[in-house]
Amino acid sequence: MNVVVAVDGGEALSAGLTREGYEVTTTAEARALAEVAGDALLGDESESLLRAVLAADAVVLEVRRDSLTAEVVALCDRAATRILPLCADDSDERVAAVFGLEQSLGANATPRLVAEALAAQPRSVVETADAREAPRVIAVWGAPGAPGRSTVAIELATELARGGKHVALVDADTHAPSIALTLGIADEGPGFAAACRQAELGGLDEKELTRISIPLGRTGVDVLTGLNRPSRWPELSEKRVAKALELCRSWADFTVVDVSSSLERDEEIVSDLEGPRRNAATLAALRCADVVVAVAGADPIGISRFLRAHADLRATIGGTTVRVVANKVRPGALGIDARGQIRRTLERFGGIRDVWFLPLDARAADAALLASRTIAEQSPKSPLVLGVRRFVGDVLVPPPATVAASRRVTRRYTKTAA
Repeated sequence: MNVVVAVDGGEALSAGLTREGYEVTTTAEARALAEVAGDALLGDESESLLRAVLAADAVVLEVRRDSLTAEVVALCDRAATRILPLCADDSDERVAAVFGLEQSLGANATPRLVAEALAAQPRSVVETADAREAPRVIAVWGAPGAPGRSTVAIELATELARGGKHVALVDADTHAPSIALTLGIADEGPGFAAACRQAELGGLDEKELTRISIPLGRTGVDVLTGLNRPSRWPELSEKRVAKALELCRSWADFTVVDVSSSLERDEEIVSDLEGPRRNAATLAALRCADVVVAVAGADPIGISRFLRAHADLRATIGGTTVRVVANKVRPGALGIDARGQIRRTLERFGGIRDVWFLPLDARAADAALLASRTIAEQSPKSPLVLGVRRFVGDVLVPPPATVAASRRVTRRYTKTAA
């Protein structure tokens, strides 16, 4: 089998694969393949690499944002060349999954492990994820301007808990936490900040999470309340939040995280020193999430703000799945065909084709706020509740038939004998 190794410092890996019986035709830097695939004017070295890829049976590629591009995948697809991804972290794995690559190996995988993976049939990411059935972390984010992030997070958690599921509702907003106030929960308890501190010290487990959380009636939702004063934001550091959310995966079937809108990293610009980051909790939660629910206010200002912030969100999370929800949809703010106008605007200016809509139900929302209950509990037949239910059933927890259909989509590479 002919193999191309596109890995930074991949000489040792190439030598190991040669000892395992593989013919390594070329060894190059990780980003060299992307430069070759995207450059029409090739030099001698680039042409040599291009010919090697076209003739190879497989490419061992170190996946990064600058090394794996659509042009690289298209080039290998045309040549029927298999791509074996090597990923250093979860972010790189999500990038590989976006391009439909097979299950990856670690960036420090030994030549023997790489050789075994090359000899085996490719395993799709969908099949591997289904085999381990890992609980999901869902981050609810939205552009500035109160599009309804907390309301959507609360109703999503309530709906996900239907059928006996255990759901954790986490308030990780470091600017204006509001879940405890909305649900009438005392915010003087330990909450999510305590979970983060315990996670850093190694004392956080399922028993401790159950102790510091507050059950939301009989809904099956346990709430980790946010900061009772925004000035306490240094307590939610990036490492603490990441560790706490990872432990929530084994504690709850679903973890819904409400985060703030700001994605700025001003501290990294003004100082090279490692220090507290005001938006570290938001950035860590978004990077840990399996799915990001992006909430846009369904009015001209809300859509404009969302489009400007959506590019920053994509730059932050890489290939993580984003589900866009237009909240508070009503004809008064956009006139006739409000949904059509939102859909066309997002597709034209943001390239966003899939949008889900949640109608405005001010009466049900006010009644729930007055009673300190969720809208699903207070007004179970509200159009907003039904909209959230459809969204959860269509996107977050699809029926078995939809999941089965997705498993049929596989990619197999075969090399035609010369």
